[in-house]
Amino acid sequence: MSLPTYAGPLERIWYYTFRTICGLIFFFLIAPLVVIVPLSFNAIPYFTFTPEMLSLDPSGYSLQWYEDFFTNPNWHGAVKNSFIIAVFATLIATTLGTIGALALSRSHMPYRSAIMAILISPMIVPLIISAAGMYFFYSKIGLASTHLGVILAHAALGTPFVVITVTATLVGFDQSLIRAAHNLGASPTVTFFRVIVPLILPGVISGALLAFITSFDEVVVILFVGSYEQRTIPWQMFSGIREQISPTILAVATLLIIVSILLLTSLELIRRRSERLRGIKPG
Repeated sequence: MSLPTYAGPLERIWYYTFRTICGLIFFFLIAPLVVIVPLSFNAIPYFTFTPEMLSLDPSGYSLQWYEDFFTNPNWHGAVKNSFIIAVFATLIATTLGTIGALALSRSHMPYRSAIMAILISPMIVPLIISAAGMYFFYSKIGLASTHLGVILAHAALGTPFVVITVTATLVGFDQSLIRAAHNLGASPTVTFFRVIVPLILPGVISGALLAFITSFDEVVVILFVGSYEQRTIPWQMFSGIREQISPTILAVATLLIIVSILLLTSLELIRRRSERLRGIKPG
């Protein structure tokens, strides 16, 4: 929005001050990420800008850390575990979260507020407390240090995101469509897949993407519940920082930034589609 021609002096001052503040906040959030990208091309194994890099000398740049990531067996295992755990955790979280959101959307559902608070509690409780609780619980039932235990733990962390996004989608859901489907002879199963699912699909996909990102980026719970056999990319990065400082971590971080940008772009496109389906003009 441009500044109107009739704006007074105070309005002009606030206009430019507000945009300056927004720019500083944006710089504060983005600057640490921007620094990582050029450092990942450093020709020497240091986390600092060399004189060659600052002078844009080609000899100061190298792809060796990316090569190390794509050729190192330790990173291969971490990538494999990250995708396996994230995919299965996302499937479980999406299924449970969608069912929970559909149940909470019904007006006659008893104790809706209490159930919603329990479902989103993993987002509120400090992660270190959740991780410790999961460790003691899974140790008792024999799921600690197993892929299944890590998947279930990540699913518990991702379910609240699905519940919130699907619940938000159901806010504008017209319940008369379900009654119309029943009056036309559709069974509950047909109604669910032909009427409900297409309308809530943007919220389900958005929640699934958020659950996937949560699992893919999680490190605290995996340190408690998992072991070396279940090491993920964040685990490998954390271990690399503690045990062996290598700019390969910066190369991996750069790739994760690119993946995050792609996922966030997908979320925005899905949000706009959801608003169009509900007759809301995308902002």
